[in-house]
Amino acid sequence: MQTPNFDGRKRAVVQRVTPEVDGGRFPVKRTLGEAVIVEADAFADGHDQVRCHLRYRRQDEAHWFEVAMEPIGSDRWRGSFTVEQLGRYEYGLLAWVDHFRSWRHDLARRTDHQDISQALQVGAGLIEKCAVRADGEDAAILSDWALTLAGDAPLEQRLEAALDESRAHLADRYPERPFATVYGLELGVIVEPVRARFSAWYEAFPRSCTDEAGEHGSFHDCEARLSYVAEMGFDVLYLPPIHPIGRTRRKGKNNTLIAGPDDPGSPWAIGAEDGGHRCTHPELGTLEDFRSLVSHAQALGIDIALDIAFQCAPDHPYLSEHPSWFRWRPDGTVQYAENPPKKYEDIYPFDFESEDWRNLWDELKGVFEFWIEQGVSIFRVDNPHTKAFTFWEWVIGELKRKHPQTIFLAEAFTRPAVLHYLAKLGFSQSYNYFPWRNTKRELTSYLSELSRGEGREYMRANLWPNTPDILTEYLQFGGRPAFMIRLILASTLGASYGIYGPPFELFENEPIKPGSEEYLNSEKYQIRNWDLLRQDSLKDLIARINHIRRDNPALQYDWNLRFFPVDNDELICYGKTDNGLDNIILVVVNLDPYHTQTGWVELPLEEFGLEPEHPYQMHDLLSDARYLWHGERNYVELVPQEVPAHIFRLRRRVRTERDFDYYM
Repeated sequence: MQTPNFDGRKRAVVQRVTPEVDGGRFPVKRTLGEAVIVEADAFADGHDQVRCHLRYRRQDEAHWFEVAMEPIGSDRWRGSFTVEQLGRYEYGLLAWVDHFRSWRHDLARRTDHQDISQALQVGAGLIEKCAVRADGEDAAILSDWALTLAGDAPLEQRLEAALDESRAHLADRYPERPFATVYGLELGVIVEPVRARFSAWYEAFPRSCTDEAGEHGSFHDCEARLSYVAEMGFDVLYLPPIHPIGRTRRKGKNNTLIAGPDDPGSPWAIGAEDGGHRCTHPELGTLEDFRSLVSHAQALGIDIALDIAFQCAPDHPYLSEHPSWFRWRPDGTVQYAENPPKKYEDIYPFDFESEDWRNLWDELKGVFEFWIEQGVSIFRVDNPHTKAFTFWEWVIGELKRKHPQTIFLAEAFTRPAVLHYLAKLGFSQSYNYFPWRNTKRELTSYLSELSRGEGREYMRANLWPNTPDILTEYLQFGGRPAFMIRLILASTLGASYGIYGPPFELFENEPIKPGSEEYLNSEKYQIRNWDLLRQDSLKDLIARINHIRRDNPALQYDWNLRFFPVDNDELICYGKTDNGLDNIILVVVNLDPYHTQTGWVELPLEEFGLEPEHPYQMHDLLSDARYLWHGERNYVELVPQEVPAHIFRLRRRVRTERDFDYYM
């Protein structure tokens, strides 16, 4: 159907644009300094030459910047721009039939003198139009060029002038495009801090950050533990909810229904007479104490991430102040959270179908804004898939407009379609299925999907081998080697990863019962004291790995992940490279926590810029050992009880003027 502004003279077609999420419904994601590489099909009827431009701007700007796209074959075009500010960008495309380029293309192929003479006159007219659109010296050069082509100099001389490349490039800067086709969608890019792409998270319960047995930890105790977290190389310290905990139906140790007088309850049962989501637990300390923790963490290069759990304990002030925000059962009680057969009697969910939903939304947005005012810019959101999708799109959009530095991690252990949809709605990072991917085939398939699938444009995976809710069977039975293996996989397969500690570095592995993924004596229901100085702790290995990640840019991205063949299914081999092949990282991991495994790794030497006849050095960044490898196939042997992996940096052989070899 033709619109009132339809113009049949627009001959160019633009289609199959990438990246484009759900027909432009959702934006793609990038971090500061990253390129947005755009491709599209652009063509027209006949044999005329087509040009295609990529245009972009920040959402709050009126002016579009343009970048000429380059043809890459089969009517496909590619262009890019770099995002240099936080916030939202828009981008689009336009294409047009370029009569000047079409004229030059045909002129170079003409052989008849009469045709050439006429074509030179046509070209002179086209170039003069370019001169009118130009100014200053450019206009003068183009006008002189047009006069030369239309003049009476010998035909060969005028033809040579017409085909001059430098002046053609100048004319290209002033194209005539009254019938340009503008792509029908303005697409979006959300630009976030680099930490949304590359980060190492450490989760810890502040009430357990004390060395005194039986004592409730405080923000001051947590502040004292910052040096421990910093020494391990983490840049995000994530705290479970820090609010007052309800007493009604409080859970006891190991999730028992009856709490003892000294049981602290679950931090996710938020709200008591001391306040709700904008208050701190009295035994943790005051808001001033919390701000001090945030400030000291930032001085060490650590961001405090706060858990946002939109649910209430029965004692939460919201119950009396806003009863319509909850679902009431026929017996006059509030519907508690449940996922049959699981019941969470100490937690009341909000009713997002409440008639007072607008005030509910505003209040929950205010909770985020309150903690942003306290210095928090990173939020881990509890079970977002159990709250309204429309709410998340609205609240994250509103917050990012005012606070573009914010980062949101979705605890989205849910169905794939829902997990992806939450990412589209605005969550910066997402939990995922990594904890349950253990075999080479599972890991290769799933991580290839995350790093190369269409979802990578909007969903960033944060790989966690454990959480307070997840103690996998692999960790329960694999002992210390299993924890090392999952640590190395998470930290090198993903640019962002996290661990729940100290249970991880101390390889806590006892479930509450066989077949369960719940920890025995879980910190969710009691205070734990941890011996951080244990000689067998993994803290030194964690520190080494985080140091390697910081020093090697290849490990700071997800899209560059590639798997390589190794002739043993208990060994997995993969690598990451930077754009210029200056930083090539190769990782080989023994997936078997019980037995030594050996195998032959195959590498694509030509892709790495290596010559088959020359050796190359593999520098193991974990042990600092160096190996000379030869050719495409090389042998590895990994003992899980020692270090179950190599993290190699490939170093090329360089010959000096004095015929002395070294590797870089």
